[in-house]
Amino acid sequence: QVQLVESGGGLVQAGGSLRLSCAASGRTLSTAVMGWFRQAPGKEREFVGGISRLTGSTYYADSVKGRFITSRDNAKNTVYLQLNRLKPEDTAVYYCAGGPRFSYTNSEYNYWGQGTQVTVSS
Repeated sequence: QVQLVESGGGLVQAGGSLRLSCAASGRTLSTAVMGWFRQAPGKEREFVGGISRLTGSTYYADSVKGRFITSRDNAKNTVYLQLNRLKPEDTAVYYCAGGPRFSYTNSEYNYWGQGTQVTVSS
């Protein structure tokens, strides 16, 4: 089993920044790829970004490309999502997820964090 614990959400004004963290524990070798997803009220959960824990390769949704950056610190078993130039439409609960391979689809990820709320005011 893998446990994922997120932190770093909060309330920020449009144009501001936040950094989310996702700390993994347990059988972390089974999480070769870490993904970030978000879900706004009344909407489906959507892919935001992902990172390979081995190579550091990153993937982003077009809606956040150039504004969000994901990174990892394997020594700490932690991945990060830096959210820059935030917009009100970025408001959502953000989740980290772990899985064996990269996918834009949330069903491909086996482990999920509890989610952290990001609210962007206009």
